[in-house]
Amino acid sequence: MIPDAERHGAPHGQFTLWFGASMQITAVVDGALAVVFGADALWAIPALLVGNVLGGVVMALHSAQGPRLGVPQMISSRAQFGVFGAVVPLVMVILMYLGFAATGSVLAGQAVRRILHLPGTTPGILVFGVLTAVVALAGYRLIHLAGRVATVVGGIGLGYLLVAVFARYDVGAHVGRQSFDAVTFLLAVSLGAGWQLTFGPYVADYSRYLPRSTSARAAFWSTFSGSVLGAQWAMSLGALIAAVAGEAFLSDQVGFVGELAGPAAVGFLIYLVVLVGKLTVNCLNAYGGFMSILTTVTAFDGRSRITPAARALYITAFTAAATVVAVAASADFLDNFKNFVLLLLMVFTPWSAINLTDYYLVSRERVDIPALYDPDGRYGRWNVPALSSYALGVLAQIPFLAQKLYTGPLTDRLGGADVSWIVGLVFTAAVYLPWARRTADPPAETVHPADEPEGGSVSKSNHSNSSNNRRNPATKEN
Repeated sequence: MIPDAERHGAPHGQFTLWFGASMQITAVVDGALAVVFGADALWAIPALLVGNVLGGVVMALHSAQGPRLGVPQMISSRAQFGVFGAVVPLVMVILMYLGFAATGSVLAGQAVRRILHLPGTTPGILVFGVLTAVVALAGYRLIHLAGRVATVVGGIGLGYLLVAVFARYDVGAHVGRQSFDAVTFLLAVSLGAGWQLTFGPYVADYSRYLPRSTSARAAFWSTFSGSVLGAQWAMSLGALIAAVAGEAFLSDQVGFVGELAGPAAVGFLIYLVVLVGKLTVNCLNAYGGFMSILTTVTAFDGRSRITPAARALYITAFTAAATVVAVAASADFLDNFKNFVLLLLMVFTPWSAINLTDYYLVSRERVDIPALYDPDGRYGRWNVPALSSYALGVLAQIPFLAQKLYTGPLTDRLGGADVSWIVGLVFTAAVYLPWARRTADPPAETVHPADEPEGGSVSKSNHSNSSNNRRNPATKEN
């Protein structure tokens, strides 16, 4: 937990962090996928906006928890799943970080290869892995600085590319040629929503540094506007590039945008823009991956602090693993990335539904923070209602899936559209809410540690005090 004495910053810092994290080449590719897989850019762009707004609302609601609680997002999930039970979604979160870090490294490796004139993408991926580890090891302040830089250079660079698309191509001749198609429209919505929803498990890791007096409204709107505006700008550019370029973009995404920029000097600057944007979001992935692995481990050993050396080891090992995956996956990047994003939607929408339903509708923003670190405390080891609802939420989506590896039996009746993430959100919340209202035992008001030593560790006495108020469905008055 970040103690009050160490809180700092203002909500606008969340805007630049998430704008910079979203205004980058992977979001361009995400938007291009909507067109690559059949949507007309004229319909893909508004569909991506719908997805970004819907997913952005969910993502920003997670961010609003940060200033009030001061704990990492997945630590707060122990209030729903139990101290040990939260490890179940955590395993999927770690895989998500690893996947996004790897796919981002593929694109960044393309940029590094062109900047340094390396013989292939693999050396570029390795160089980028080292850069990611260095910035992530430096920590929170340098990551925020990277976000501010990425906001400026990304806005200028991607703005220039948008102008270049219209200057070099007859965009009007390439858009509006296909009529509205519900299936591809919903695919584009899912791609936009997936981008936003997958930030949910770690967005509060950064808003938790804000002073406790920061309003939830300010945290919400700063995060929402930064993430949605940055992502929509980049995705719209990607949809237009895919519409006018076709195969030329598919074979070398970064190389194409460099050539689109025009003169070699300008292309070099665009490659730097790509590198800065990817460095920002990959540091978020490395830092978040470290936090999630640590949250998993400390659920069983009770620690709330680790040494700097251990932190460095976690981050370095995670970055190395992501680099290895990137080298292995670079050959079929676009198809792998599309299926990866849609798979993440299936496993994370039930988690978001449970976390937000519990925090805003059941607990009503009241959390016993010391009990989050105590398996014998209020939230216990395993929470059956949350874990059962999570499993049911994942299973409920299977009939509605439309992926390369599996197509659900109800998908054809919907024309092939993948609406599984919508089913996951609504169904999971509907199952969990009445169950949790009967079994949950939230505190009368948020319980903060009585003693907050340097670093925010929770004292043993606080752990003991919280165990007197354990969740007990049979005696809700406790």
